[in-house]
Amino acid sequence: MKIVSRNEELLRDALSCIPQPSRRTSLASCNKLIRFEDISAAAFKIQCGVQKTPCMYSRLSKQYGMDIYLKKEFLQYTGSVKERGVLYLLMSLPQDQQRKGVIVASDSNFSMAVAYHASELRIPVFVIMPTSTAPGRVKMCREYGAMVISYGTTAKDSQVHARRLAQENGYLYLEEEDSAVYLSGLGTVGLEMYEQVPKLDAVIFPAGGHCGLLAGSAAALKHLNPHISVIGVESESFPVLQQSLKAGHPTEDQACNNHHFYGDVSGVCFGSNSLQLTGKLVDKVVAVREEDILISMLRLLEYERATVDAEGAIGLAALVAGKLPELKGKRVAVVICSGNLELHLLQQCIARALTLDNRVCRFSLVISDCPGDMSKLLEILAREEARVLDIKQERTFVTSELFTVEVICTVETRDKIHTAQLRNALLERYPTTAWTER
Repeated sequence: MKIVSRNEELLRDALSCIPQPSRRTSLASCNKLIRFEDISAAAFKIQCGVQKTPCMYSRLSKQYGMDIYLKKEFLQYTGSVKERGVLYLLMSLPQDQQRKGVIVASDSNFSMAVAYHASELRIPVFVIMPTSTAPGRVKMCREYGAMVISYGTTAKDSQVHARRLAQENGYLYLEEEDSAVYLSGLGTVGLEMYEQVPKLDAVIFPAGGHCGLLAGSAAALKHLNPHISVIGVESESFPVLQQSLKAGHPTEDQACNNHHFYGDVSGVCFGSNSLQLTGKLVDKVVAVREEDILISMLRLLEYERATVDAEGAIGLAALVAGKLPELKGKRVAVVICSGNLELHLLQQCIARALTLDNRVCRFSLVISDCPGDMSKLLEILAREEARVLDIKQERTFVTSELFTVEVICTVETRDKIHTAQLRNALLERYPTTAWTER
């Protein structure tokens, strides 16, 4: 078998073996490689290998004035919706290729899903990761059963090495793309949501560079009910999908970066098939700020006890930011697609989100360096029910009058209103109080 850098030929041959009923004209005009029947076949084939995740009514509904249902795809074994497409992809490979094995080169959710499901299917699997990959991800892939090799300082170095190993050893080099099989597997999310939540008005998906979930699920939902509004959400920092739709072909945003916070949300728009489906079937694509994503992560942690990453939170961020006012009073499903947030980022994200939500604030003031003055300040904070997180005193570099001390204090409050009350109370007693703007 010829080893190619892209597996579209192999996958198209595999897909042709699936029984295919008559074609709907609407979908055929959108994309010749994916149909509703393909998505149904994928759902049947992978049902024993992935979780049918819950789509539950959220307590956030009252806060945002609509019935919100959260599709909790982060509950998949590897913490990502990518498992659906990956499992169908691997199951559709010819048996001789399954015996030879597959190889991937990244530290993404796609690679983790390949590592796990290839091992479960007894397919030899190799994962090439840059040396800068977080140790936790390397450990996890090894525990899934993959042979992990650290190579190169960049993702490109790892990819070149993986392709070379594939050619020399007969492995199939896999990369995340928009083949018919992969999109069909991802589209099973749309099928499940339609079954789980009756009378849906709208469904919100993460978009960005990797918009296969959005495209595949849109194909399923629009077939079942053309009146369901399908909405994609991407980051304002790199609106790759919007730029690609405007240009009519996949484009690369020069502002894209590989910061681990964004994960699979950033990157180039990886294929014309998903882009074509998105342009035909998706009703709206909106962009949100990084601040909105962080607040969304905080809301999910507090109200749903769900620890998710940027990709998982970006759909809800559109509601947090008020980007979709037309959905007020509607039944809306939001896909929470990924929960693979690195531990060192989790603490930073929560701390930053609390500050953005006006629940952690910092101020400085100057008081007399006399016994009892500090206790008076603490009495005010206690009376206003503010929780002191940190307090420092500066004597040496104070530029005001002698025998005074500058106090820098970080406190936690309940919300924006509580913060305003505390600020007024301190200004009444200490008129020179200075607040650190977030």
